[in-house]
Amino acid sequence: MTRLATHARHAGLVATLLLSATTALAAPALPEGVRRMADLPYGQEERQRMDVYLPAQAAGAPVIVMVHGGAWMVGNKAMPNVVDNKVAWWVRQKGYIFVSVGYRLMPQADPLLQARDVATALARAQGLAASWGGDPAKFILMGHSAGAHLAALLAASPALAREAGAKPWLGTVALDSAALDLERIMNARHMRFYDRVFGADPAYWRSVSPSSVLAPDATPMLLVCSTQRADGSCAQSRDFADRVTAKGGRAGVLPQDLTHEQVNTTLGLPGAYTEAVDAFIAGLLPRR
Repeated sequence: MTRLATHARHAGLVATLLLSATTALAAPALPEGVRRMADLPYGQEERQRMDVYLPAQAAGAPVIVMVHGGAWMVGNKAMPNVVDNKVAWWVRQKGYIFVSVGYRLMPQADPLLQARDVATALARAQGLAASWGGDPAKFILMGHSAGAHLAALLAASPALAREAGAKPWLGTVALDSAALDLERIMNARHMRFYDRVFGADPAYWRSVSPSSVLAPDATPMLLVCSTQRADGSCAQSRDFADRVTAKGGRAGVLPQDLTHEQVNTTLGLPGAYTEAVDAFIAGLLPRR
């Protein structure tokens, strides 16, 4: 592939990332029986808020904490592509609690601060879970795109979350992150906006690279990847899963013949993809 063609494909991917994260916002249409508690604070800043979606009845319900994408620069916790189908499946159909987390964005906060925001929100949700009818011991962390990177970063090094007061969670679902090995990415030809997000300091790259901070106590992970991406999301997911396994952890890769955006929007629609993610989550829950 020529350099011009590579640049064009990267530019197209960036446009897709940004377009998917700037969808016009409207209050999510709630399925029957689902209740929404909007903008619960976990910090002092405007974006340090989370929306909680509750089933009609919750008694010891599992809790999914969702982190939206948006190239670390844009996006919102209330976007329909982040919320609607997942709430319809896990809250309406399964009786789970779903928490969609907002966090500070570039340039106000770099990815490491964003991960700390997510960890603080996770800790806050764990503290409130019982009052919602949820079980603090049944938490799953999920994220898409940039949010998948942040979720994977915390999953790879749970100490980052513990520093914010979060307790252990059962596992993590990363929906199509291609930022799992930032040292390799930044030392090779990469999308230009990564320089704006991650800067030029190799020490910083290591600090926000899930592959670099991977610890033996990493949480179990499911890495969903789009086979249609131009930047090797699935290859990176497989490499990262191998590293997790080599350290004694557990990680699986779920390739999907979907676009980057469809990996997010179609999750929760009935079908094999949703069932595979649901099975991973169900397999983490304590047996009754």
